[in-house]
Amino acid sequence: MELNFGLQNILFLAAFGVAIYFFSKNFGKIWRNINLGKDVNRSDRPKERWALMARVALGQSKMVKRRAVAGFFHVLIYVGFILINIEVAEILIDGILGTHRVFMPLLGPVYDAAISFFEILALLVIVACIVFLFRRNVSVVPRFKDLKGWAKKDGNYILFIELVLMFALLLLGATEANIEGNHVDGWIVSAQLAPLFSGLDQGTLIMMERAAWWFHILGIFAFLNYLPYSKHFHVIMAFPNVWHSKLEPSGQFSNMESVKKEVELMMDPNADPFAAPAEDAAEEPSRFGAKDVMDLNRIQLMNAYSCTECGRCTASCPANQTGKKLSPRKIMMDTRDRLSEVSNVIDELGQFEDDGRTLLDDFISREELWACTTCNACTEACPVNIDPMSIIVDMRRYLVMEESAANPSLNTMMTNIENNAAPWAYAQADRANWINE
Repeated sequence: MELNFGLQNILFLAAFGVAIYFFSKNFGKIWRNINLGKDVNRSDRPKERWALMARVALGQSKMVKRRAVAGFFHVLIYVGFILINIEVAEILIDGILGTHRVFMPLLGPVYDAAISFFEILALLVIVACIVFLFRRNVSVVPRFKDLKGWAKKDGNYILFIELVLMFALLLLGATEANIEGNHVDGWIVSAQLAPLFSGLDQGTLIMMERAAWWFHILGIFAFLNYLPYSKHFHVIMAFPNVWHSKLEPSGQFSNMESVKKEVELMMDPNADPFAAPAEDAAEEPSRFGAKDVMDLNRIQLMNAYSCTECGRCTASCPANQTGKKLSPRKIMMDTRDRLSEVSNVIDELGQFEDDGRTLLDDFISREELWACTTCNACTEACPVNIDPMSIIVDMRRYLVMEESAANPSLNTMMTNIENNAAPWAYAQADRANWINE
């Protein structure tokens, strides 16, 4: 392994340092935004959580459910993204140390087989990206039809960037195959593409190889810093998001500890209502339920940054299917948009000050909240276990407990239960009449 450190390596280190600095800065801002939420303990049952993360986030088990074609092509892109990063690691080492194909002499024939596999994956990723661009822009899949503006452009930008990066990777191998002294005959795809550049002189080939090398790695650095502004940030957030999934039964609602303590006190005939509260008593919340993003917990805010905007949740939502206004995908996108708005205020003023806007009403309407049937289909459909229903339930809790603004049909049902011990307006004496039928 020959070290040849020079000006190119200095420039590479500068570009690498700038990319890492800005990515760290933007990632730190997102982490700060997530921590604006309330603390919640999701570190129990670690074995189950690691197994779930391995199966869902790493193994992509939910991607191939129901939508096998889309799932198959997504898995191609995902596997290509993971494995081609091994070659990116080699490029980073070469850029830092001044080497060239540092792993080649170490691995020998294994290296040639690995590069061939990576290049085949690159071709498959190109095919997958073209298929997805077609599904998004020509033969538009129904769940993508309501994506407008940035949401639509962002998906196209990502696919286009991946296409360009894969072409640069293949160009790198094809030009290198024609450079004298480079033993790359075993690279399957490069060997097929090499004749396209065989008529060029060695100086031109070396210049093209270096240009492709720089374009590929600088493109990766740029893409890294595009992630925090994009839905594609889920490639990073999916793993911690799945690990922090709710492990309790889907329909089990969480109790507010402060309310639970009050009810327990009321139900205990021996309790002294005038006694001083215990040291471990739950602190009284500043607000019941959620009106704004700061009222949500950190996992819910992490969910918002993990959303891929794929629309599987909305496509599975029975309320949406029957024409209701509710879209679980919009709930997550609205939460992220409001969190970004709050973040901008903090960046400008150093701390958050009331800007006259809230997640409720300014982003998510009450009609959307009450359209939810709490069936949990959205969470079941989500490839990374995002839970839109929990946000909806917490916002409903605010409406009921803070504003006494329950849906009229719910008020009628609760009144009937109070008066008749049943949800219907029957006299208590008639409650069992259905048995006679």
